[in-house]
Amino acid sequence: MDRLKLGVVGVGALGRHHARILASFPDVELVAVAEPNEAQGRSVAESCRCEWVPDFHDLLDKVDAASIVVPTFLHRKVALEFLNRGIPILVEKPLASTIADARAMVDAAKAHNVPLQVGHIERFNPAFQALASRVTAPKYIRAERFSNYAFRSTDIGVIHDLMIHDIELTQSLAQSDFVSVEAFGVSLVGGHEDAVQARVRFANGCIADLSANRVWPSATRTIQVWSATGCVTADLHTRTLTAHSAGPDLLAGQLPYDLGRQPGADI
Repeated sequence: MDRLKLGVVGVGALGRHHARILASFPDVELVAVAEPNEAQGRSVAESCRCEWVPDFHDLLDKVDAASIVVPTFLHRKVALEFLNRGIPILVEKPLASTIADARAMVDAAKAHNVPLQVGHIERFNPAFQALASRVTAPKYIRAERFSNYAFRSTDIGVIHDLMIHDIELTQSLAQSDFVSVEAFGVSLVGGHEDAVQARVRFANGCIADLSANRVWPSATRTIQVWSATGCVTADLHTRTLTAHSAGPDLLAGQLPYDLGRQPGADI
């Protein structure tokens, strides 16, 4: 069986990891990486044992699919070149910084009947998958995603940089459409918002509070979900899960509040 021929466009802070992982798959042939920075491109190509090209157009006739890991404002321009040739792509999150750019890519994928994926890898985090398997009909979700300033993704703010993960995760858990959003944020290092607090309400009544900060002293990624069966918290950084629910004694007997109101009750 022939190996799938792939390429990576952009091998900076995130793209180099796309190249490294793809190069490790036995059923994938990483044909080349496209990177205008020659030193960076050659370094990644050498470590992945593939070709380096300075212009992504050189990949169009060489690959079966590609990862697009360029700055967000270039997603549409690069993605459409592949999609219009019928080449499937994975685009690093966020898909785009504007609705118009996102729709243009989605429309092109539909027109040419080719896959267009977005790199929302947190959906595959083992801790999140364990949480999702325990939760049914969430009532309240709280997500926090903090990191120190990485000096990358400066063309977008923290909503598109970090919070986009939790927007996607909460919607997948709620299984409902957004009906309202209340949010405030602040720019701390200039350019775009760096810290944001948002409350999202879903059509089914679920509420989610989302916090994102990319100038925090330490890294933390957690999501907590409350439902009728209890509370489940996933630490997406350490990939651990904590669950709290009513035990059999509580479920079988009176509620502590009611019991405590009875004269002489043994509590």
